[in-house]
Amino acid sequence: MEANKTAYVFPGQGAQKPGMAKDLYDSFPKVREMFETANEILGFRITDIMFGEDEDALKQTKVTQPAVFLHSVGCAAVVRNFHPDMMAGHSLGEFSALVASGAIAFEDGLRLVSARAFAMQKACESTPSTMAAIIGLADDAVDSVCQGCEGIVVSANYNSPGQVVISGTLEAVEQACAACRAAGAKRALPLKVGGAFHSPLMEPAARELAEAIQRTPVEAPVCPVYQNVDALPHIDPAEIKENLLRQLTSPVRWTATVHNMCSDGAHSFIELGPGEVLRGLIKRCTKEYFFPEMEMTDAGLSFVSQND
Repeated sequence: MEANKTAYVFPGQGAQKPGMAKDLYDSFPKVREMFETANEILGFRITDIMFGEDEDALKQTKVTQPAVFLHSVGCAAVVRNFHPDMMAGHSLGEFSALVASGAIAFEDGLRLVSARAFAMQKACESTPSTMAAIIGLADDAVDSVCQGCEGIVVSANYNSPGQVVISGTLEAVEQACAACRAAGAKRALPLKVGGAFHSPLMEPAARELAEAIQRTPVEAPVCPVYQNVDALPHIDPAEIKENLLRQLTSPVRWTATVHNMCSDGAHSFIELGPGEVLRGLIKRCTKEYFFPEMEMTDAGLSFVSQND
């Protein structure tokens, strides 16, 4: 198997920050055109919020998800010599990966992301719920704790060895946090989120999003996209759609995704989007990584061979 393959990865909700993507907008006409198209499709000037300093406005789910998506696909649109061997995205980032890979058109991807954000917000408002990060406890131990709790609480994000995010009702998550501490977790930290993402409580959002996904044209991507629900590479449009349908109520298997990409030859990882959240997770998942540094030039984004 060919080694030293390049994997492009795309972050999810939580990576947003004030001023995000303004440098891309100012530097590249192609990005400006994409972002102005997004303003028209969304019906409000999301760029004003992205480029501003109001963190609370940016944290609204209806804003956050399309904002992170736009930043990511904007980066991908101006990468020089863009020849990915494989791609993956964390939760929301999977939609960015599918657009960057050519599986879904930009406008269709944006509409899906916006519909996803509104559907998730509605589901969050219908049932008080939350998430928490469990640090320093094995995945199976966290799973066992959740199974032993009353109410709805599940492992939602397997982010890296020793870091699992749980998701569920307020009372069940609180109970699970206490039980995880008692089982030896170093920390159990409630997260500032509006609901229980990637849990059964997102079932109403999944039903609402299903029709939008089914009617969205999906083509074979230019390279395999490793999807969240099974951490495996996919190129078949029907499989990609089915996995997107399952994504909202299934856990994000990021640790397994990184391991599988490495087993399939990935050595260089390039994160496209705001922040370096995935960079940190990948470092904790494997020692066989390399992060080319990104430089912005007049011709686009380019990468230099320099590791940390």
